[in-house]
Amino acid sequence: MLYEWHHISAVVAGLSENVPTEVLVGAKKIGLVKKGATVYAFAATCPHSGAPLCDGWLDARGHIVCPLHKYKFNPANGYNSTGEGYKLRTFPIEIREGEYFVGILS
Repeated sequence: MLYEWHHISAVVAGLSENVPTEVLVGAKKIGLVKKGATVYAFAATCPHSGAPLCDGWLDARGHIVCPLHKYKFNPANGYNSTGEGYKLRTFPIEIREGEYFVGILS
């Protein structure tokens, strides 16, 4: 896969812990969430309904909860943990010399 890497350190510095946040990276809207020292990147909309996932929240297991139908997704791998069979697109994050980058398929 050929990724276009985008520098997002400034955005990551402004993230609140465990709060899904929608950002524009290049021309693509994505969601970011910071859990401890780890940052996850995912599609900004629910694969089921198209609802904005960053209007949702994280449950006790750290899964993103869609605000519309309450489907839950693991931000690390996109797995639909409530069993409906949908998969959330995720994007790789790399840390290079202390700087954060997200890979978007070109």
